[in-house]
Amino acid sequence: MDKVMRLASEKGVVIFSKSSCCLCYAVNILFQELRVNPMVHEIDQDPEGREMEKALSRMGCNAPVPAVFIDGKLVGSTNEVMSLHLSGSLIPLLRPYQTLS
Repeated sequence: MDKVMRLASEKGVVIFSKSSCCLCYAVNILFQELRVNPMVHEIDQDPEGREMEKALSRMGCNAPVPAVFIDGKLVGSTNEVMSLHLSGSLIPLLRPYQTLS
């Protein structure tokens, strides 16, 4: 869990992902369309990936990936991110991390 928390607070927006996960891809594309460049950690390519996946589950992620952190705080997985986006609550959270281009 220490590694997950350390990585989650390295940048404003962090996504724990798996390279073969279509939902992870969808969340990443959403963030790109919102002009946010998150730090993406592919846990299936990390030697400690299994432990990280367990830690994310213990932290409350319904599905271990994608796990989205904004400002070091767990936002959740795809359902939570999409719910925030549809309600208009996601963009204000991301505004400090949006790029101009």
